[in-house]
This record gives sequence, structure tokens and C-alpha cells, in this order.
Amino acid sequence: MDINMSGTPPRYIAVEGVIGAGKTTLANLLAQRHGSRLVCEEFDDNPFLPKFYSNPKRYAFQTQLAFLASRFKQQQALSHHDLFHETVISDYLFEKDRIFARLNLNEDELQLYDSIYQIMTGIAVKPDLTIYLQCSVDRLTENIKNRGREYEKQISEGYLSELSEAYNHFFYHYNRSPLIIVNVSETDLESRPDHLEYIEKQIFQTPIHQQTHIHLIPDT
Repeated sequence: MDINMSGTPPRYIAVEGVIGAGKTTLANLLAQRHGSRLVCEEFDDNPFLPKFYSNPKRYAFQTQLAFLASRFKQQQALSHHDLFHETVISDYLFEKDRIFARLNLNEDELQLYDSIYQIMTGIAVKPDLTIYLQCSVDRLTENIKNRGREYEKQISEGYLSELSEAYNHFFYHYNRSPLIIVNVSETDLESRPDHLEYIEKQIFQTPIHQQTHIHLIPDT
């Protein structure tokens, strides 16, 4: 079923991407321009995140569970929200939580995590459209450096490369909602209005077929 064939835009849009890809930037810009409700990850409220980057093995499990609990609460609220009368744009997809779990947890931790995740995943709201922002590791590194979060300075290019491969694998097999894949390695959403408008056109004007992956690379 084509979600835009009737001219009705998607009501719940999830924007995803590796750390530093610009998912919060895009979600925020779209929400501002279209009067939508913005739902963002609450990473500043996760007390384990800075500790994770300094000692991943010790704090990965606590960090993962804190994010899972936070996202679960947000999804609970969304499940009771009237998505027919207000567009919601989120800067994360609930299912992506397991990408980090598989990458960072040991076997015993992952088994326990999965038992909790399986209980929580049933509440996750299905997006009308998911946008995956692909980005080169060099650009990710540059973006992370420019935003200047102290604890992110410890993120290695090796970790970003592993994370990028894990995201690509996840979205290669993703079919829960229509998917747009945008290469943002050479884009500037804040300073180049044409880049943002190009993406907007694909979201709100172009019919997107269920389970069709569309790779969009804006002209630079």
C-alpha cells in the first residue's frame, strides 16, 4: 500500500542514523517547518552514558538498560497519543536499541537484555515512515568533534565504523515500515535549504511503496 497515494502525509516519522549523522537536526528542522510534535532521545538523562564511553565493558549493560527504559516510557506515551490529529517526528526508532546491545554486550548480558526487550518491544509504535541517514565515518567524526560534547571525544573511528556496519545491516533487512535512505555525507541541512527541501519533497510529496528502499543523494 502506498502511504502517500491519497495525498495524506505520514503521521509518525522516525529518523535514524549513527551517532553524529544529524538525525536530531533533521527531526528538529522538520518538526519546526511542519508544526509537528518532536520526540527526542533523552541521552542527557542517562547517567551511565559518559561512563560507558570511558569504560565500555563495565558500563555497557547499565547504559543499555537505561536507554531501553527511557525509550519504552516514550513509546508508551506515543501509543496513547492521537496520531490522527498531530504529526509526530522522532529522532530514533525503538528497534534500533538492539543494534547497540548486540555490539556492546557480552553473551550473558545480551541474553538478559533480550528477555527484557521482548517484553517491551510489543508496545513500540509502528512509524508510517522511517528515514535512515547514512554517513561516512569521516563525516561522523567531524560532526561529533564540532558539537563538542566532552564525553563523546572518546569515541573511536573504529567504534563508529562497527556501528555504521551494524546500522547498514539492520536497515538492509528492515521492512517494518516504508524506508527512505539518505546519504548525508556531503549534505548541510542547516546551511543549505535546498538539501532540506529535497528531503522534504521525498517525505511529503513522493509516493513511497511499502517495503521499498529508496536511496536519495541530494545534489551538492
